[in-house]
Amino acid sequence: MSRIYLVASGKGGVGKTVFSSNLSCSYAERGVKVALVDMNVGLRNLDLYMGLENRVIFDVADVLSGVVTPRKALVRDRRFPFLYLLATTQKKEKFDADADDMRKLYAYLRSHFDIIIVDGPAGVNRELSLASTDVDAAIMITTPEYVSLRDADLVEQTLRREGVRNRVYVVNKVHKDFLGSSMLPTVETITSTMKIPLAGVIQYDDAIHFAANSGVPAVVGNYSYIARNFNKIADRLLVY
Repeated sequence: MSRIYLVASGKGGVGKTVFSSNLSCSYAERGVKVALVDMNVGLRNLDLYMGLENRVIFDVADVLSGVVTPRKALVRDRRFPFLYLLATTQKKEKFDADADDMRKLYAYLRSHFDIIIVDGPAGVNRELSLASTDVDAAIMITTPEYVSLRDADLVEQTLRREGVRNRVYVVNKVHKDFLGSSMLPTVETITSTMKIPLAGVIQYDDAIHFAANSGVPAVVGNYSYIARNFNKIADRLLVY
């Protein structure tokens, strides 16, 4: 049975897109059929992080408007047996879709892939509502900062009202040297703010961001603690 995971955040800069790219590769390393969908309309970055920017011809707006079929727009990542990217449009005014359009796209993807990871927009907006249509779970990405937590909590409540039953969160960019600092929220503050299950904690590591900017997610062909951590998160998500 296929699963659709929406990756969301309350604000930009928390590592949502980098997380999406690494999570998709964690599943693909296992030979799982994965579709990675960029729904961060107007702010296309996922293709860069995946190193596929020169191969994108059509985007999600072309698919939803009926210009091309999903098959024509999906770009295969040749590093894996079955990992495909559906890029978003850089022109927000080009995006004109409704919930029925999203259901049709998701139905197609469910019939061809085991895992569909949707990199949603930051914040609360129309695109978030559309991206959340009929997903199995939402993964909130936050950092251990009060502003990030407040915004993540707001988006989580919005997704609950939108009908997304399963909602979990990941704390990203955790500096071990700052843990316990009075300047940052404690673990207890984070858990009491989010009030939903914790799927994982990702330590801040320059290697993750250097890898993303080189078009090769950190987990690709890598058996470091980073890859092991992402694999544990990938395992935890399979129960939703």
